[in-house]
Amino acid sequence: MTHTSQKTSVAWHPLWRVLCDGVDGLLLMGFFLLILISGYCLYDSLYVYTHTLDAMEIARYKPAGNVSDTVITPITDEMVGWITIDGTDIDYPVMQGEDNSVFLNKDPFGRFSLSGSIFMDSRNNPSFDDEYTIIYGHHMAYGKMFGALDSYLNEDYARSHASGILLVGYDGAERRELAVFAVAQASAKERTLFQPGPAEKVMRFLAANDALILYKPTGRIIALTTCAESSVDARILVFCEIIQ
Repeated sequence: MTHTSQKTSVAWHPLWRVLCDGVDGLLLMGFFLLILISGYCLYDSLYVYTHTLDAMEIARYKPAGNVSDTVITPITDEMVGWITIDGTDIDYPVMQGEDNSVFLNKDPFGRFSLSGSIFMDSRNNPSFDDEYTIIYGHHMAYGKMFGALDSYLNEDYARSHASGILLVGYDGAERRELAVFAVAQASAKERTLFQPGPAEKVMRFLAANDALILYKPTGRIIALTTCAESSVDARILVFCEIIQ
């Protein structure tokens, strides 16, 4: 019995070594694959961040609203205005394409950009005269583009960052004040919020869905919206009243 056991042990030893070596090899390959994936993710995040439209850089082209102060700008004539929210990095031109896919990956200069542009819904009137206007922007890191909007879910932040300016037109000739009056989260499939329509209909939705409402507006309103992290179709919306 002892002799047979030793022969079996000797016979299985090479096979066991091969299996162990194979497992070690797979683990090593998995380790290097993990390093490669992590490195790519880091590179991708850095690339997107460094190629995001910089508010400080583009601010030089902000229209002054005065013909004598007009500067030559490379921003395309698809610009319909300029939006600034005080105390945040939101200080960008507002673009409008023939459909809502145009400026998802195109910057205001007409170049390809993963961070895209801040843009108005293609169904809205470019003069901002609709009762309800929708403005979209990607949620970028460090508060770039519309990355600051999730901070408005905190009521104290919303109240302390509740003012802004809207310059209407390519030359910014019309200046209008903005006042934040509500903040909400909703599905991108919610038609009431994601298509132009009556302002009163939007207000009824907000009241019925436990939105943060700072006050009830009396004039035209706009929604600034971006992606939320909670799910693929979740959106954050910050509502502003346009004050003449």
